[in-house]
Amino acid sequence: MNPGSRVLNIALLLLVSFIAGSAERLTVYTVNYPLAYFAQRIGGEHINVVFPVPAGVDPAFWQPDVRDITAFQQADLVLLNGARYAKWIERASLPRRRLVDTSAAFRDAYINVSETVAHQHGPGGVHSHAGTAFTTWLDFSQAIEQARAIKLALEKMLPQYSDVFTRNFSSLERELGSLDQRIMAIVSQDRDKVFVASHPVYQYLTRRYNINLETVMWEPEVVPDQAQWQSMQQLLRSHKAKWMIWEGEPHDQSVKRLNASGINSLVFDPGANAPEKGDFISLMNRNIMELEKAYRE
Repeated sequence: MNPGSRVLNIALLLLVSFIAGSAERLTVYTVNYPLAYFAQRIGGEHINVVFPVPAGVDPAFWQPDVRDITAFQQADLVLLNGARYAKWIERASLPRRRLVDTSAAFRDAYINVSETVAHQHGPGGVHSHAGTAFTTWLDFSQAIEQARAIKLALEKMLPQYSDVFTRNFSSLERELGSLDQRIMAIVSQDRDKVFVASHPVYQYLTRRYNINLETVMWEPEVVPDQAQWQSMQQLLRSHKAKWMIWEGEPHDQSVKRLNASGINSLVFDPGANAPEKGDFISLMNRNIMELEKAYRE
């Protein structure tokens, strides 16, 4: 065989190998960032993870256009959060055999909420938080179960990589378990610590880690009006909180006025959308460090 033919044969073999590998790679769509992160950690190079929600938009209330829905319909796998997260799914025609409800294993543990105040934050439109609490992953033991559901779904579709998925899941499980134990240890330092939260998104966090927390309906980037301040003062008469938990960086004026009332602020970002820097684990580590500030006083 002449050198030219040998080079051509090698090139053809590489091309065939590349095409085969590309065809084997699953396209996985997700409805929020935590699921996208878990899927990427577990699936690695064997899947192509797509999380299409734009930055700055709450994925729970995002409204996809026709092109977005078509892309979800064409995906090999669609990872759902469950707990009625991303209600647009209930109206869209998606192939049921490709849908994975990652929280189905603990459906009986969903928390129902009665908050009916409509409000808006970001470009996601006016909405309320009534119904089922959906930030399930803030209980890290539940996050592990959601990651496990992803592993099982990937193994079903790509059984030849089961060992890889198992190793990757085990690594993620250890990291999520470490987050779980860290919060447990921090909160155990003072079971009487009392908090106010800016938004009703911490239900699973407070239940899992036994945190005494009441919620208002404030937006981090918006200075509360006088009626909201009065409602806060009324709440504080019976709920003696010294710390307020925000889902995003609060407005300076809000922080100053809270400080004047003896209330400190900390940020615990639920992480529904991708952080500007770092990843899910580093974001949660930052959140835990923020929470720890309240237990150091």
